[in-house]
Amino acid sequence: MINKKILFFMPSIEGGGVEKNLFIVANYFAKEFKDVYLVTTSKEYKNRFNKKIKIITPYFNFWSIFSRKIKYLVCLIILFFCLLRDRRISVFSFQANIYCLILCKLLGIKIILRSNSAPIGWSNNFFKKQIFKSFLKFANKTIVNSVEFKFELKKKFNINAIVIYNPLDKANIIKQSKKKIKNSFYKKNSLNLINVGRFTEQKDHFTLLKGVNLIKNKINFKLIIIGRGKNYLKMKDFINQNDLKKKVKILKFLKNPFPYIKSAHVFVLTSTFEGLPNVLLEASVLKKFIISSKCQTGPSEILLNGKGGLLFGIRNYKQLANKILFYASNKSKCDKMRRRTYNNLWRFDKKNNLEKYKNLFVNL
Repeated sequence: MINKKILFFMPSIEGGGVEKNLFIVANYFAKEFKDVYLVTTSKEYKNRFNKKIKIITPYFNFWSIFSRKIKYLVCLIILFFCLLRDRRISVFSFQANIYCLILCKLLGIKIILRSNSAPIGWSNNFFKKQIFKSFLKFANKTIVNSVEFKFELKKKFNINAIVIYNPLDKANIIKQSKKKIKNSFYKKNSLNLINVGRFTEQKDHFTLLKGVNLIKNKINFKLIIIGRGKNYLKMKDFINQNDLKKKVKILKFLKNPFPYIKSAHVFVLTSTFEGLPNVLLEASVLKKFIISSKCQTGPSEILLNGKGGLLFGIRNYKQLANKILFYASNKSKCDKMRRRTYNNLWRFDKKNNLEKYKNLFVNL
């Protein structure tokens, strides 16, 4: 047991890929370090953490109705008092990185940042870009989860980040995928497609819907989309207006989407930016063929620059439609590509990447 105090900072836990990494890393740290803390407003996820982790949350339970920025402010106040009481804590920020960094540096606290999504998604605004450029360099270490991501941070902010791939819990994914579900929507004689992700502009589900709308009279397919978010009603309207109700089904957010992924043939990702999309790794673990946008950052790296899956241009729904048609006509060739990605999942080995996280804090 390493005699160090580590505090994870994650104001808003929402059940996505970043959160999955938080659960895995925090629970591993609970076994390796003497004292591990978590500052968050999200009490509903307490049971996902090792009982040794001291979870510090606001007294009241109504924070889910507020925006992320309000949650950030509340958690920064909590963090401020935590650090005043004990200056020996090292902070591991998973969210609101710049705010957390400024507070830690003012108090003389060591901090490691984990940046979760490509700079193209959060640094296009001139003023934001200048703020990040001014402050990111003060972190003790900055972690990114893909080589392309490291390159982008260096190019835009002159930050020498450390690449640690997402620790992939293959055994748990396979175990969860075996849960029996009632799925009468997919058919044996159809091409079964799936997408899992928040209904936001970043995930760009309208490119997916426009793409399948182009081929609805060309091949027999079924598409399930799993998630939640502000674009839900707009997506439903598009499905209704384009007579896609028999072809496309939306399921609200599921804690365990893996049985649905397992029963599909192809996983489709249409994001405009990512970091290293966990969902593609999970789909590959379940031996699904992947069609993905060639967004920054991660998909190209996971799919070996197109040798392990099909890539299409961001927001290019015509290209996406053609990629789906290509798979339908070239399943044998695509299966060889799928196996190539699956055989390269060793890069995301859980034990190896968790040890890299640990060593950063041991040497901090």
